[in-house]
Amino acid sequence: MSDQEMRILAIVTGEYGKRHVDNIRSHAPSTWSVADWRAPAMLPPVVDEPEEFVPESLPPADLVLSFAETAGVALLIPAVAQITGARSVIAGIDSEAWLPRGLAQQLREWLQEMGVACVTPKPLCSLTESHYGLRRGENEPYEDGSISEFARWFGKPDLKLSIDRSTRTVTAVEVLRDSFCGAARFTAEGLVGLSADDAEQQAGLLHHHYPCLASMEIDTDFADTLMHVSGNTVRDNVAEQVRPFRSVRYFVPGTTPEDAHSDLDPSPKGG
Repeated sequence: MSDQEMRILAIVTGEYGKRHVDNIRSHAPSTWSVADWRAPAMLPPVVDEPEEFVPESLPPADLVLSFAETAGVALLIPAVAQITGARSVIAGIDSEAWLPRGLAQQLREWLQEMGVACVTPKPLCSLTESHYGLRRGENEPYEDGSISEFARWFGKPDLKLSIDRSTRTVTAVEVLRDSFCGAARFTAEGLVGLSADDAEQQAGLLHHHYPCLASMEIDTDFADTLMHVSGNTVRDNVAEQVRPFRSVRYFVPGTTPEDAHSDLDPSPKGG
């Protein structure tokens, strides 16, 4: 467990954000404090005075998390940072409708002018201790102590699988880094007892069944849905670990698929 104290304020507007906050509170280090503020779900098209929509007093914070489900809330984040004294902000993009890429860039620039670090991971579970997703094949590096500390625990899923060599069965899964919403932890629990042959596919299904709440609309930055991109992060993490234990099936010319032979990789790794 980390002994670094951190005060967090989460901005929510609905159930999407509430689920994230509940998971963080349940599994964060004991030295963290997590408060939340429910922002207005409806804002006028033009917000000239953001301070009018933010309380005069909010809990002091080192880090602000935005889980808003409406784009207008991004306009309030600089005022929230100023009131709370926060020097770091994470505003995830699990839907372009909630935080369009142009507005995300403006938000980073506004906060930079205030001396506040801001990352806008797309999707939210692409965040690591040093970078976050921006578009397909492209990550954005950052340097900020509070965000990096948070990303040690929540962000891009990182599971550690224990696999029995003789049975090729997943015997235990440790969650090194959970997703914000808890989908990685849910997936980890569902993998125990599965064959190495089935774990990768089941990881994707478990992530879907949690369910992931990232957008199901095609995102032009990825040519895919953000829900699918999110699912691939945990599936790829599992695939890398089970690959040495999977059976290798091959076909002999003149036989049917039912006659396929099966061998194991001769040098499995892991334990």
